[in-house]
Amino acid sequence: MTGANGYIGRHVVNELLNRNCEVYACDLRFDGIDNRVHQVPVEIFSGDETIYEQLGKPDVCIHLAWRNGFIHNAETHITDLPNHYTFLKHMIEGGLPQLVVMGSMHEVGYWEGAIDENTPTNPMSLYAIAKNSLRQLVELVAKEHGTILQWTRGFYIIGDDLRSNSIFSKIVQAAEEGKTTFPFTTGKNLYDFIEVEELAKQISSVALQKEVTGIINCCTGKPVSLADEVESFIKNHGYNIKLQYGVYPERKYDSPGIWGNPSKIDKIMQNA
Repeated sequence: MTGANGYIGRHVVNELLNRNCEVYACDLRFDGIDNRVHQVPVEIFSGDETIYEQLGKPDVCIHLAWRNGFIHNAETHITDLPNHYTFLKHMIEGGLPQLVVMGSMHEVGYWEGAIDENTPTNPMSLYAIAKNSLRQLVELVAKEHGTILQWTRGFYIIGDDLRSNSIFSKIVQAAEEGKTTFPFTTGKNLYDFIEVEELAKQISSVALQKEVTGIINCCTGKPVSLADEVESFIKNHGYNIKLQYGVYPERKYDSPGIWGNPSKIDKIMQNA
């Protein structure tokens, strides 16, 4: 697993270990990872064609590594793209039988309603463009070599808030600073919120089966307004903070309502 020490990665590591899997973890640091993993301090972006052998020829590669995922227009999304492609291409060409890669609902761009694997993509940020491009590139290589590809498309991830850079982490910080108001959008947009622990269970379940492949929405399939979710978060944590609605506009690429069609992940979880 790459990005094993990241926001999502730590939870996936724990979930796989709890299922008695042998986990080989790659990252720049290992300070936050369960010590039951095999630490693999290999530079995955070295460009080396023998990277699959260097990583011990794993049965499955779960590729979670990604810089600046919460900063949608960071230049690194585009400059890092060739490194991700080269790494995954060499893994596949080396003989990797199964590949799981973390995707994003943002690949789709502006869309109203549920999305599935056939929804057309029109990414509208550097992050989304890079993720969408990587998916298209890796699909070609995987098909050519007969590698099972499972593109786990994430939605609005919540939980473990101090390790994220979401609005929820910002509210925690504001509360700890003693602030009583928080500038906000209208909050009317509908999203598919998923707890990071549940996401880890879904990603792990995807990786531990081979029947359901392709783009898989890791989601709940239930649209909830941002306002309702944030108000519940504030109430459940007992924070003395009031949202100031309408201070910030919605981002131009934020859909009024977007959520995942959960049919594929539901099928996987039923058999997990």
